[in-house]
Amino acid sequence: MKEMVINGVKIRPGQSIQIDIAIARLPTHTLIDLPIFIHRAKEDGPTVLISGGVHGDEINGIVAVKKFLEEPDLELIKGTVIFIPLVNVYGFLSNSRTFPDGRDLNRSFPGSKKGSLASQIAYILTNEIIPLIDYGIDFHTGGRMLSNYPQIRVDYKDKMGFELAKAFGTHFILNSAHIDKSFRKEAYKRRKSIMVYEGGESMRLDAYAVEEAVNGSKRLLAHLGMIASNGLESKNTIVLSDSSWTRAKVSGIFTSSVELGNEVKKGQILAKISDPFGKVRVPIKASFNGYIVGLNNNPVVNAGDALVHIGRI
Repeated sequence: MKEMVINGVKIRPGQSIQIDIAIARLPTHTLIDLPIFIHRAKEDGPTVLISGGVHGDEINGIVAVKKFLEEPDLELIKGTVIFIPLVNVYGFLSNSRTFPDGRDLNRSFPGSKKGSLASQIAYILTNEIIPLIDYGIDFHTGGRMLSNYPQIRVDYKDKMGFELAKAFGTHFILNSAHIDKSFRKEAYKRRKSIMVYEGGESMRLDAYAVEEAVNGSKRLLAHLGMIASNGLESKNTIVLSDSSWTRAKVSGIFTSSVELGNEVKKGQILAKISDPFGKVRVPIKASFNGYIVGLNNNPVVNAGDALVHIGRI
């Protein structure tokens, strides 16, 4: 088995260990650590990263990784699973997607040892974690008041990633090109496949999104021969060719008539926008056949706001 070292700590076969990497200090001089949990089996196998909280306000992913850490199946793995429940500690403390200086960690790779806080954490992930892994799942959610139905986002050009997305087996697979300076693209440059799971919205716990994150990860590990399948069944996974948001043409009170996961037809009324005085009522229609993969939960919208995210069949 190949040697595995994180932050100068050697992880031996059969060892489960927590490693705390010192990141920086708050203005109060309180030390901030990045906790990393490693479960390494005695038997060789793939190394998989499961991470959450790259954006500090995306709580579902943090809870999903925490729940997976509590799973008894971990004692039966082959290979290695690396868990990072909370990557962006600063954002979590401030209920923010970004760092105190407004930087987005997922646009800061490969990072710098002496750069901004986001750049320093990106540097740690690039140099301490990515070289060790074979595959990864990075848990995310929608934005504020924007909820995503359980879905895997992967670049269809990444053939290995696409096969892993099917093995994950949640409701939808969306084609999502690699974004410059993102965690996923940095891994891909090093021939590692990281998928992005999206479920729920930021700052709001969604039990089903968390459940699908955990079960999908188990299905993936079973596909890789790392754990027993234990009867876990994939959803009827639908591969979507592309997707787009239907936007508000006017401002007003937004009332949706569809739900996440619904199939819709071209021309179908998805929602209505009305004014507070009962004089304006504008229907929002689907521009093509597809499925609802994202939905705005804000009842008051402005012209141009994203309302309904439809994935094309």
